[in-house]
Parts: sequence; structure tokens; C-alpha cells
Amino acid sequence: MDTLLIATVHKIKWFLLSTGLLAVAISTAFADPAPKPDVVLHGLVHASQNHGYIAAPFHVPAGVKRVTLVFSYTGKDQRTALDLGLQDPAELRCWSGGNKSVLTVGLADATPSCLPGPIPAGTWKVVIGVPNIRPQVTSHYTARIFFTRSGLVADYPEVLREPLRAGPAWFRGDLHMHTGHSDGQCPNQTGTMVPCPVFVTVEAAVRRGLDFIAITDHNARSQYDAMRELQPYFNKVLLIPGREITTNFGHLNLLGTTDYLDFRLGTPAVPTVNDLLRNARKLGALISINHPSDPTGEQCMGCGWNPSPPANMHLLNAIEAVNGGSEKFPSLSGIPFWMRQLNLGYRLTAIGGSDNHRPLMPLDEPNSVGSPTTVVYAADLSTPAILEGIHAGHVFLDLTGSHDRMDVLTASCGGSRAQMGDLLSAPKGAALSLNVQVADVPGAKVEFLEDGKVLSSDQAGSASNSPRTFHASWTSDGARHWFLAQVLGPDGHLWLLGNPVYINWKETLN
Repeated sequence: MDTLLIATVHKIKWFLLSTGLLAVAISTAFADPAPKPDVVLHGLVHASQNHGYIAAPFHVPAGVKRVTLVFSYTGKDQRTALDLGLQDPAELRCWSGGNKSVLTVGLADATPSCLPGPIPAGTWKVVIGVPNIRPQVTSHYTARIFFTRSGLVADYPEVLREPLRAGPAWFRGDLHMHTGHSDGQCPNQTGTMVPCPVFVTVEAAVRRGLDFIAITDHNARSQYDAMRELQPYFNKVLLIPGREITTNFGHLNLLGTTDYLDFRLGTPAVPTVNDLLRNARKLGALISINHPSDPTGEQCMGCGWNPSPPANMHLLNAIEAVNGGSEKFPSLSGIPFWMRQLNLGYRLTAIGGSDNHRPLMPLDEPNSVGSPTTVVYAADLSTPAILEGIHAGHVFLDLTGSHDRMDVLTASCGGSRAQMGDLLSAPKGAALSLNVQVADVPGAKVEFLEDGKVLSSDQAGSASNSPRTFHASWTSDGARHWFLAQVLGPDGHLWLLGNPVYINWKETLN
């Protein structure tokens, strides 16, 4: 997206939020028109073909990473039944019987009953079985075939990225967790710790009441096939493809793509961290630094962020400011690291992740699934919309893992308004009004921060969970600043952390 478009979007976004038109605006400003099929096949099935098989060939060009087939046919009201399969130049890749109308085959994942793997160029075939068609009946079939040339979810055909929930809302999720596809473990039936199936982690997200999760196994892509199978069953929890890029000099989250990324930092293929980051950006992924303040050593190899030469922070989108482990050890918080980057002029969204490796642990423990919770304002519950919301900075963190606590900051100056993540101009001498809406924070302290220092604070008071708005004001000096709101519980611990509103910043995004 070019700089002018970003600037225009930020100027209109708050108006759209306040009028309830954000979903429409994003669908027209950001989303591509629904892609047309690359191939459309039509054919007739006659009664004479009953109990037989039909092969409809089509050509797959080089460079395709996913083939998706959408199939329909007539005559079902007359008990016509057609089975569906997909064959590549060498072998049968799918056979669903008659229970599916959509099949997708990618490099790392595929519809259940299909095999993931390389997509060879050449002649493929839609294979149609005919278990039943009555005499004198003719069925007309249509096969729409889509070719995807990247692993980016936003590039998938629309049938593979339909929102689980339509319309704009604040959605709650966890962006960092591990399963048996890396080092996630849980007890088996006899109590022995074994690699934990993806299913168990998703069930933990359901118990927490989350809307989305990113499963981020270490450098692995094998979990995506399990996610493809589970998503139709867990149709209230969005499963975002992710991975933790684990190097000897720091860990990164890569979100929104299933494409391979060479993680072997320090080798001729990936000499420096900036080569790694540039390669990740080419994939279109959202990239964040994980647990930047963790120590590196035998207890956690490569966990701290210390690449040499240093990373170009403009190549990143976000920082895991709160990691589930840092709730137990506050000295490991990534918040100071994140705020230092803000003060250096980098607009990086603060996100959180449980870093859970034991999904069956009680939900009231730090590091359990959804602790902390990342809360994102998005146009709908889909991977592209959630990642766009994170990229835009429309995010706050709930360190309590609640279902309803809120920390939503807005700012206004001279008739212009902005929310977290957005830019606002405040000429020297202009009055800036800051307003934060909080909910369900009885007895807590609400603080406004200016460039990381407390500007003002107030007590939340009563035990009501009804939303309440707190105010602060500031007179602009014309320089660049950032403001955010955070909520401290009665025990003095951080409960909620918002992202900043940026004052007098350049119209750029990382």
C-alpha cells in the first residue's frame, strides 16, 4: 500500500468506526475483488455412465502453490450422486466420495481426504465417480478451479477465507502457542507426556472463550494440515497460520502465510537478520519479535533478541510486549524494549502471546492459553482482517485473560479524531484531548502515558463493569509524541495495555 493511501485511510478510519461503516470501507479499500476462477469446466453426466468414472482434464501451469476445486452439479433432487476426486499428473491427490464440494491441495496443507505436497505443472484431472444416476436423467456439473501462487492467506480464493463472523468487532485471541508439531506436550491416556495434538490446543482456546489463535510451532509448517482439518469443526475460533522463526539470535513470529522461510540465520543463504526479515516481507507476512527481553542460554536457547548486526526495525510490524512467561517474571517483560522502539520513531504494534507449551494447564495460571489475550479491532473474523487490525495498531492487551475488560483510547484535536494505532496532527499550542473507555476494572488505576512517562492517572472506583470514560488533556509543543492508556489492578500489577495514538508522526507504517 503506498504512503498516500495509508495517509488517507488513517484520516477517514475514525469516522468510519464511529458511524459503523468500517467493514464496508475495508471491503472496498483493502480487499481485492473476488478472484475469478482460473479454469471453469462444464460437463454432462448421463444415465449410461452410472457406476462409472469420468475424468475432466485441465492444465496447471508452473509456479502454482495451491489448487482449489469448487464443484457443483444438478439432479440431486432426483437422487443423482456424484463423488469427487482430484488427480495430479502422477497420482490421485484427493478422493472425498460425495461428501465435499470444495477441495484444496497446497504445499503444506490440504482438505481432509487430500494429500498436501508439491504441485507439479502439467495435466491434472477432476475425477468424478457416478455411484447413482437414474435412467433418463442428465446431470450438469461445473468445476471452478483456482490457482494460488503464494502461501499468503489473503491470496487464497474467497471460498477458503470466508469470515467466521461478519461485521466489525473487538476480537480476542492468542498469537503465540506450541503443539506437538514442535515442543508442545500433554499427558497421554496413561499419563506419559507426549507431543500434544493441535486439537487439544484449540479446545483450550474454546475454554478461554477466544475468537482467534495463531499456532506458531518452531520453524514448522506441518501443523497447517491439522488446522485445515480442524477449522470446519471449530467454526467459532479462527485458526491463523503462524510459525515461530527460531534462530540463535532471537525469535520471530511469522503470521498469515504457509510459505517456507529459510530460518538458518548466519548461513550463506541467510547471512544477517535483515536478510531474514526482507525474505519474510517478500512473503507478505506480519512479522513480530517474540519475548525480546528473555535471557539467552541453555534454559532458553536463542530466546533473547540480540542479532548482530542489529535489525532494521522498519522491517518489522509488531513486538510481543507481553509474553506469558513474563507474567511470572516481570523483569522479562518486553514492554520497556517496545517503548524504546517507539521513542526511536518506530511504529510497532504491541501484541501479546501466551507462548503456551502445555495446553491442559489450568487457565488461571500464567502462560496458559489466552494469557495474555491480544484484543484486535477488525472488520470481521478472518485472517486478513485480524492481521490488518494488528498492522494498523488497533490493539490492546488484556493481561488478565478476561472476556470483557476494555482499554480503548481515542484522541481528538481541532475537529480531527484518531484511535489507537492512528496518526493525529497537533500543531504547536493546540489542545489535545485524550479519552480512554475502560470496562470491568473495579478499584484499578487508569494511567495516560506520554512517551512512556505518566501524564495523568485516576482511580476507576466502583465495581461496575459498565464502560466508563477517563479524560486527559495536553497542549502540543509541535513535536512528535505518542500517548497510550494502561490500567493497573488494585494489586499494582498491569491489567490492560493499549497501543499508542501517534501525534505529529510521518505518514508511514512499518
